[in-house]
This record gives sequence, C-alpha cells and structure tokens, in this order.
Amino acid sequence: MVDYKSIGLVNTREMFKRAINGGYAIPAFNFNNMEQLQAIIKASSELKSPVILQVSKGARNYANQTLLRYMAQGAVEYAKELGCNHPEICLHLDHGDTFEVCKSCVDFGFSSVMIDGSSLPYDENVALTKRVVEYAHQFDVTVEGELGVLAGVEDDVQAEESHYTKPEEVIDFVTKTGVDSLAISIGTSHGAYKFKPEQCTRDPQTGKLIPPPLAFDVLDAIMEKLPGFPIVLHGSSSVPQEYVDTINQYGGKLPDAVGIPEEQLRRASKSAVCKINIDSDSRLAFTAAVRKVFAEKPGEFDPRKYCGPARDLMTELYKHKITDVLGSDNKLIQMD
Repeated sequence: MVDYKSIGLVNTREMFKRAINGGYAIPAFNFNNMEQLQAIIKASSELKSPVILQVSKGARNYANQTLLRYMAQGAVEYAKELGCNHPEICLHLDHGDTFEVCKSCVDFGFSSVMIDGSSLPYDENVALTKRVVEYAHQFDVTVEGELGVLAGVEDDVQAEESHYTKPEEVIDFVTKTGVDSLAISIGTSHGAYKFKPEQCTRDPQTGKLIPPPLAFDVLDAIMEKLPGFPIVLHGSSSVPQEYVDTINQYGGKLPDAVGIPEEQLRRASKSAVCKINIDSDSRLAFTAAVRKVFAEKPGEFDPRKYCGPARDLMTELYKHKITDVLGSDNKLIQMD
C-alpha cells in the first residue's frame, strides 16, 4: 500500500472547492509518456496552476502502473526544480471501469480515481460507485462518478451515441454513492471526431465544421439540484485546426476533425464545472510536431530530435489552456 501523501501528491477535494468559489477549472491532462508529463509539469509549474495528471486504463497497460506512480513522484520533484516549491499535483485514474482497477490504483498511490459505471443500469452504477467510494475514502482518496453517456472513441472508452445526464437523477446518485465529484454529459464527446458532419453546420467561407453548442440548460438544471457540488466535463478537447492542418499537410488524414469551442469551455469553467479533461489536443500537438520533423528532415532517427519539438508544442498548448481557457493560473494555495 502506497500513501499518495508520502510522495507529495494531493487529492481533489480542496482544489475543487477553491475552483468553484474562484470561477475557474482545474486542468485534467491525460499522459502516456515522459514528454507529455514533462510538458504538463513545466506549463503548470511556471504558471502556478494546480493540475491533475490523468491516467487511463489504456495508459496503465501501455506504460506500466509502477512506472507511472514513480513518474508522478518524479513530477512533484521536477515541479520543485522548476521553482514551484509547493505544487498541487493529483494523480487520477480516468475511466476506471471495475472496482478492481480502482482499488489497484488506490493501493498504488493514486490520489483520486474515477469509477465509470455510466453504461450500466442506474442501480448497478450506484452500487458499483458506492463500493469504490467506501474503499477509497478509507485512504482519503477522492472519487469521481459519472451519469450520462458521452459519444466518441478514446482508448478503451467508446459509445456510438451520447445521452445527456438526467438532472432528476443527480441528487439521488450523489446521496447514495457519496462521490466527491460528478462527470456529466452535456454534449462533449471523446476523441478528435466529436461530432458527425450532419450534427454540425459548415462555415460557408472556410468550409470548416461548426459544432453544435453544449447543453448549458442541462448544466444549469444540474447545478440547481446540486448547488456548489463539483462537476466534471470529459471529452473537452478543442481539436485546434492548426494542428489538424499541419498533420494533414505532412501526410496525415484527419478530415472534418472538430472539437469543443474554447469559449464554451471558458463559460463552463466559470460555473460549478471545476475539472475539464483534455487529451486529444495534446495527441494532435505531438503528432503535428513529429510529422513536421519527419517531413522536413526525412533522415532524422534520433527520438530526441522529434519528441523534443513535440514536447515544446505541447507545453505551449497546456499553457494556453491553463491561462486562456480554464483560468487556473496563479491559483496555488502557496505562491512561491
């Protein structure tokens, strides 16, 4: 059993409370490799932002959970090296789908876990979520649950159609399970193809797809039922067109990839939405930078020469999200 506090991590309880009161959201960035982690910590440390390092089930299988735990421990020390003497870093399991996976993460030093029973019948979702909460809370590990289904594909998470969260269910769910935060469905979705072309309109001048707006009426109804309760948005990458264009320019094939407009995410972050998940955007930045190097320097075979530029571009992306979209810069408890 590894105590996350002994390796310098924090859970989400206090950071969420401050975010709701302050009208901003905590960045929850998924990572799969060293370069992503370096970029996340560099951006959040330099901007004095709390940050959630998210690890999906697929990332655990790819990178090994023991290595991931030590990478998180190293991230705390790296932040201090960068001059952030009191970092607030949470290591969070994204989309855990079984009690066993969540328990394993709690035992291995994660400070927060998500149990996603949203695809189950309601009563089964409640029972599974409650079981995870009861185990995790013994070790002061926070738990995120989910109501509603997001469409799209990312890692092991996939669904053909989305189903908005039902506001009439949220009080019962939170009361029965004891979760610390609730992921909801209001029109976000996983992956770089968040919407089908027929769901969008098309800009007549640029030909770019314009996605449908988020269902803020559903969000408002949920906040009315659960005033001040931490709300989470998954599938919130914006799919920057400059990255998509670069990928396509250098041999990629991402037609009609479109994400969530950043102004809608900024609006959400000023409400009770205190955690916004971003994954696909960093994948796009990484891929765009690597493809550019390969195209311009076809003889290059040193991973540092193409992963380095990818890391730099992801750092720029994370800084932009923290400052311009989520508003979490300069929000650490102890500013150095």
